[in-house]
Amino acid sequence: MKKILLLLSFIIGYSAFSAAQNVTRTQHRTAVTTDAVTTGTVTIRKPEYIAISTDQGREQLIMDGTQFTMTIGGKQHVTDSRRNPQFATFHEVLKAAITGESILESEEVTVTTKNGRKTVAITPQAKKKRQMFTSFVLVIDNRTSAFCQLRMNERGGNYVLYDFK
Repeated sequence: MKKILLLLSFIIGYSAFSAAQNVTRTQHRTAVTTDAVTTGTVTIRKPEYIAISTDQGREQLIMDGTQFTMTIGGKQHVTDSRRNPQFATFHEVLKAAITGESILESEEVTVTTKNGRKTVAITPQAKKKRQMFTSFVLVIDNRTSAFCQLRMNERGGNYVLYDFK
């Protein structure tokens, strides 16, 4: 099974082929003792499409071009990275990761490499009162270019963590 996933990761990194892989979503709330953990799938297609679906489709994160659609707790949130500075940098990093391009560092983006993994931290500089996320952290396997983790940090120590398998 691991060989198949490795091959799929390789194919995803180097062609327009689409494949699904398993994901575990952990929603951490500081006010709640137990994290909410659900499982599902992630589908990644070049040049810039990602669909993460967990809890039998009740929780979703979809990037289709510049449009981001999130379904959280039954509520759908839609934004476009061309009009939302918070998602603009996030969109560019995800697109580069999917297509295998270099991820450029900037005031908002830092890239570190350790133990065969690249960690990309995105901290949007545009401050808005109602920002959903304070930062994003994406971990990518250097050898296969597969996503390992995506953490979306919220205010007050809350976060949503996706572990890709």
